[in-house]
Amino acid sequence: MVRLALPNKGRLAEPARTLLEDAGLDARAPSDRALRAYCGEGYLAVFARAQDIPELVADGAADAGITGWDLVSESTRPLADRLDLKFGRCRLVLAVPDESSVRALHELGARPRVATTFPRLTAAFFRMHGSDVEVVPISGAVESAPHLGIADAIVDLTSTGATMRANGLRELVTLQQSSARLITRVEEKSADAATAVTALVSTLESVVRARDQRYVMANMPRNALDRVRTVLPGLNGATVTEILNGGHFVAVHAVVPADQLSFTVAALKSLGGEGILVTRIERLVP
Repeated sequence: MVRLALPNKGRLAEPARTLLEDAGLDARAPSDRALRAYCGEGYLAVFARAQDIPELVADGAADAGITGWDLVSESTRPLADRLDLKFGRCRLVLAVPDESSVRALHELGARPRVATTFPRLTAAFFRMHGSDVEVVPISGAVESAPHLGIADAIVDLTSTGATMRANGLRELVTLQQSSARLITRVEEKSADAATAVTALVSTLESVVRARDQRYVMANMPRNALDRVRTVLPGLNGATVTEILNGGHFVAVHAVVPADQLSFTVAALKSLGGEGILVTRIERLVP
């Protein structure tokens, strides 16, 4: 039984459950207060606060976990980053009030007071830059700290920067990029555990890889195949198959990045393509 720690609430909770559903693992809890749920043969979801998941995995209470890389880094526990899940993207930034004259890190002065929910990452960042700092740990509403006079600056997460701007704050520098990750212990307790976790990694990786790809099929003139190869490279080149009574047409299949679809479809049409079909891919294993 692979125990997978999942965020019980917050911005990572719903995308994590959706990812598992797409992988055939239904991790929906029977109620909001449920602490665990079976999510497929051999898998047990354990619901916890996102910030507690690094500890659960490091201590062996869970075999793997999904949480933000910012929280993994703040925990300082020895954990393996097995897969970037490509959601929950954000940045950990240092910011000052709009009215502040500070425009660069070195202008903060000697031992600035910095409020944050990431005291370890904040202290490490200033230490790396040879600066002393007074870290002011705070559990919430970090944006208000400078306006209340308890800090000169803050270190906090932002996705678009809109919330900081709305609270009269200006970014100075990015400490770290973050996104949701699948984490495990550095060394598994047994060979069976390692095999089970590797299978989970492969399953989720196939879903993540497929999300940004589309499967394209088109009937193309035979005499256009040389030019089609430049339009539909696919993973290992486009696949060409015969069409029953197709005459001078053949069927061409390929996997195409989703952000290139407009160009690809237009190019196929210009080469005489007909019956062009685009579908989503549930999993993609190279």
